[in-house]
Amino acid sequence: MVHSVLKSEGVEGFLHICTVIMMQRFTAFLVLLVATAALKSQTKQEDKGQFSGNLLLNYQKYIRDDRIGANTRVYLENTASVDAWLFMQYRRNGYNFTMRFDAFNNSPLLDPQSAYTDHGIGFWQASKQLKDLNITVGSFYDQFGSGVLFRAYEQRQLGLDYSIQGIRLMYDINDDWRLKAFSGNQKGNQNSGTRFSYTPQVISGINLEGRVNIGENAKFGGLNLGASALNRNIDRATMQELVSIVQSYEEKDWFFPKYNVYGFNGYFNYDIGNFSIGGEANYKTPEAILDFNNKLILKDGKVFYGTVGWGKRFKFGKRKLPNGRTVPNRVSLGLNLQLRHVDHFPLRTSPREGLLNGLISYLPSLTKQNSYRLMARYNAPAQDLGENGIQGELTCKINRGTRILANASYVQSLASNGMFDSSSMSMKPIQLFREYNIQLIQNIGEDKLKLGLQSIFYNQARYEQEPEYEDVYTITPFAEWLHKIGKDKSLRIEAQYLNTDRDQGSFANVLVEYYFNKEWSMSIGDMVNVQPHRYDRMIIEDAVLHYPMFFFSYNHNNSFYTLSYLKQQEGVNCSGGICRVEPAFSGIRFTVSSNF
Repeated sequence: MVHSVLKSEGVEGFLHICTVIMMQRFTAFLVLLVATAALKSQTKQEDKGQFSGNLLLNYQKYIRDDRIGANTRVYLENTASVDAWLFMQYRRNGYNFTMRFDAFNNSPLLDPQSAYTDHGIGFWQASKQLKDLNITVGSFYDQFGSGVLFRAYEQRQLGLDYSIQGIRLMYDINDDWRLKAFSGNQKGNQNSGTRFSYTPQVISGINLEGRVNIGENAKFGGLNLGASALNRNIDRATMQELVSIVQSYEEKDWFFPKYNVYGFNGYFNYDIGNFSIGGEANYKTPEAILDFNNKLILKDGKVFYGTVGWGKRFKFGKRKLPNGRTVPNRVSLGLNLQLRHVDHFPLRTSPREGLLNGLISYLPSLTKQNSYRLMARYNAPAQDLGENGIQGELTCKINRGTRILANASYVQSLASNGMFDSSSMSMKPIQLFREYNIQLIQNIGEDKLKLGLQSIFYNQARYEQEPEYEDVYTITPFAEWLHKIGKDKSLRIEAQYLNTDRDQGSFANVLVEYYFNKEWSMSIGDMVNVQPHRYDRMIIEDAVLHYPMFFFSYNHNNSFYTLSYLKQQEGVNCSGGICRVEPAFSGIRFTVSSNF
């Protein structure tokens, strides 16, 4: 039978039949479990139920500034925007009901160059726990492994919401192993112009993960294992569009698009003594994807990811404490290494989606996530068409007062999407990103001093798709001082200087932050374009520009309020390892975050 299926349907047809059979049998198995649990359940005294929720609201007042390029549609037509999310949850007798109301008034989140207005139910869910089985219908967030093959999540700072609407079943086989499966549609069909629709493409998946204890000796730890399978089915309208596009190419570039793409992964993590090691392998079958020339091609994809960690504490010599006691010096060392290979792995609801639209897979930047304003200016968004990356971090802690952190990362393209080398008459990979970062953190009494240096190489032409732009090289020294004043008061000062003769030139940034008590705080700062540099297409003024910031916050009774005035330059904004280019901002921001 297997031979006949392979012969008539091919490998993809065989995989489709296997997936369908597997999903059908798993669903039938879980339905049987539900029935069994219902028959065996006994009447229990009802609990009183529990209601909880939270509100997040962002208000922005736009103050036009042509000098820095803050003149998009929201400045010209709307002048203000409101984004709000009200989350409510009710639990009773093993049932869980969740709803989130989303409101967008002249919001730039959907498209930073435009304004969007709508409101409605952005998330709803009903679930029931039946002993070892959890049944969820409606909206849900989840992921398989690290999320490379599948991750449903939201990132409000970037206006992303990839929730799945459908059904999900999770069954705890025992204390160590869990099996789950789902089927549904992804939220956020950007091309429809609304945040409340769902894509017509169907996504289904199954995942098994758990832990195996190795031996009776605790030092051998345990081995965490997992494996997943995923299927995305394209609707007929999208298929007709793909066929029409392919038929417009030269005959030599024709191919038959696939209705189904299948993805598989396996992953593990193992701790033994002072070491930890982990890895994940992902593969997806051939499908239509957009290449660097925005042309559809038929290609399969792969992602390999590995981590190695090590940590140990040492003793050397002795030292005297202020009270005269003699104690040994202690040094703790930690090393973490990450490697990743990506080869043509865009996995979306439709091959026609681009940028951050319709993402099913999660490929965050492999490089360090910096928090300082200037150090976070240049990031390395993952290149789903291909990259090789490595990141290493060394941590050294000396006694209780000194820490040294060193981080290095490097990313390059694949040879196939690099550049032609005439000397060898072959394709060579090109460097995309490189960062060196070292910092010293020293406790001085109750104060804390941080000093460091960052160096970056950034291939701006590739990352921002601007052929005119040249490679950016930066050197950024930085410092931070935290001074405690009494019980609840503190003063924090940070400063950075980014030196480069490319992109927009060099910047200096200073920030002063003061905490009056546990409830009130304020900050004031300014980022100055001290040595400007401009390309022809840049719409900002060729002059020394200031980007000031004034910030106040108030925290009381589970509610947090902020009010700020700031100017922010155009550039790549990253949150949680996901990045997108956003326009400049000038204006007032007011936020409310409240839990109840």
